[in-house]
Amino acid sequence: MARTQAADYGERREAMLDQAAALFARAGFQGASMTDLAAACKVSKSLLYHYFPSKEDVLFEVMSSHLEQLVDDVNEAIERGQGDSDKVNALIHAFMRHYAGAADRHKVLLNELGNLPEDRRGVIVGKQRSIIDAVQLLLAKLPGSPKDAPRLRAFTMLLFGMINWTHTWFDPAGPVSPDELADMVSGLILPSAR
Repeated sequence: MARTQAADYGERREAMLDQAAALFARAGFQGASMTDLAAACKVSKSLLYHYFPSKEDVLFEVMSSHLEQLVDDVNEAIERGQGDSDKVNALIHAFMRHYAGAADRHKVLLNELGNLPEDRRGVIVGKQRSIIDAVQLLLAKLPGSPKDAPRLRAFTMLLFGMINWTHTWFDPAGPVSPDELADMVSGLILPSAR
């Protein structure tokens, strides 16, 4: 007989991924065992294995779920914004709010990708590229954006360069809020703010 899923399966799984991200961000993927993960999640190893067959699966899901949220952020910004500048501004704000609340997952994504086998790394890199490509298409519509592909890609990567590493120095509880920081980034990116 198949084992049934608990009503709170999804919530428990997400909570475990949050704890795993915190542990991987602190100790690194290589520095954390399944025993360490179970302890961090306050569950038995057997329960952890019920949710995730391997440590690699945990790492993949930490990264994949983080990127899926960023894809949702891109789609929501595109759907909600009135004009192209509004869409870019909404996107930058959504990314900054997401990064502020998922600093551990973001750190794991940036630092631990090399610990996935090639096939799974390819899935993650593919998701990253789809996000970058969608943002690039949005930036291309802005007046004053570079029109040739190499410069447009550089412009896009400058945006990501500004926001991707905020987890190393930005304190969301500090004197500058994530929205204020997003306003600063928007002011540098959007032609109407120049």
